[in-house]
Amino acid sequence: MVALLVGGLLWSEAVPINAWAAGSEAFAALKMSRLPDGMAMVPFELHALDGSVVRSRDLSGKIVLMNFWATWCGPCKEEMPTLARLQRRLDPDRFALVTITTDLQRQGIAQFLARLGITLPVLFDEDQEVSRGFLVRGLPTTVLIGPDGMLLGRAVGPRAWDSQEAVSLIRKVMEEGR
Repeated sequence: MVALLVGGLLWSEAVPINAWAAGSEAFAALKMSRLPDGMAMVPFELHALDGSVVRSRDLSGKIVLMNFWATWCGPCKEEMPTLARLQRRLDPDRFALVTITTDLQRQGIAQFLARLGITLPVLFDEDQEVSRGFLVRGLPTTVLIGPDGMLLGRAVGPRAWDSQEAVSLIRKVMEEGR
């Protein structure tokens, strides 16, 4: 196992999937890396497409799926409808979906979402501090966060977020309360 301390976060690359507690098979089915215990969500305060401000503390107590994307990223744009369908399937009192972009073209993003006929919360990471804090190196990158603010899993590359595997994983995390 290779472990690195980057930006105050412990990042582990080659973690054997069977080394983790029950539920690892749900992460494996989605080809999502389990993250080591003790990694907390990076605190943030970002402006949303609708003009509101979203703070990391506003998400406390919910399972959070945080997706980093860009309009120039083809795979990112392809998975957007699956994120919107996932969001509709889960209880908003227990689950929050957040998309974060470093794009600055608010009008272009609004038009893109309108063309797809979807509504997603889009947050702007203009200075890329949040992206760096979550060690985003490729897009799309998606991070699953427990209700306690601890990072649970990470996926780099597109996924079908409305698939049975993704819904099962998130529901399993809800059931376990972690």
